[in-house]
Amino acid sequence: MPVTRHLRDDPESCEEYGYGLGAPDGILVLKYHSSGALAFGESRDDFLHQLYWSPDGILATLYGSATTFLGPGEAFWVRRAVSHDVRAGDRQTVYRICLREAPRALDGHRVGPAAIDDEAARLIETIARRGCDEATALAARRRILDGLGAPSAPAPQARVHGTGLALSVARALSHDPAEPTRLDEWADRLRVSAKTLQRDFVREFGMPYTQWRTRLRLSAARVLLDSHPVTKVAHQVGYASASAFITAFTKEYGTTPGTYVAGGPPASAPQAHPVR
Repeated sequence: MPVTRHLRDDPESCEEYGYGLGAPDGILVLKYHSSGALAFGESRDDFLHQLYWSPDGILATLYGSATTFLGPGEAFWVRRAVSHDVRAGDRQTVYRICLREAPRALDGHRVGPAAIDDEAARLIETIARRGCDEATALAARRRILDGLGAPSAPAPQARVHGTGLALSVARALSHDPAEPTRLDEWADRLRVSAKTLQRDFVREFGMPYTQWRTRLRLSAARVLLDSHPVTKVAHQVGYASASAFITAFTKEYGTTPGTYVAGGPPASAPQAHPVR
């Protein structure tokens, strides 16, 4: 029988769904949702590996001295006993999947970004619900592992045929919101015109490149503000000065970063459209 625990009184609103626990093919899914920022670290002693994935926001991951940002089209993979830190923004859902078995595609991958396909993402949400039976969940577990892959290339280097121009750039920017490359420079890398790439951004995300990048940077900033000073956050997400960052943040959210940290999330917080 699946083990399900709901911690509704917890400020982080954690739900646990366990299937086949103790067996090599078992799986434990912890589903978190909070009105404030979420932070995770280290690994559970009773499971070998962990996978973090969020369907609706940015994850900031730290291992060693490197900070990497991930969009919903990617997950963060960690083998047991590897020190790490994962952070998410306010009003964001995060799934933490604990496994004894590593997916074949990530064999030898100790820690870092991992690609996750749409079906695997859908199945994670399916088994983290009340009423899911153990047989269904364990079958889904195998498909979830099959849907994980090596990390995506960090940046487009060749022409992308057909649709996918904006998505290719967006995935690269999700890894590093501070990336300074202009729209015309991305277009040169992809061997298309700047107008073509701009049209694809509007078609894919409903907004031009510059606006999408600004929302991405500010979404990433919200993940970091509870644990880093404003000046450091500003530079990490691509602003030349704290004042420029504060101006952009206030324009987007109607509150300064300092007020945001002291008083909680703004009533309305638009984010960059998910990268899938």
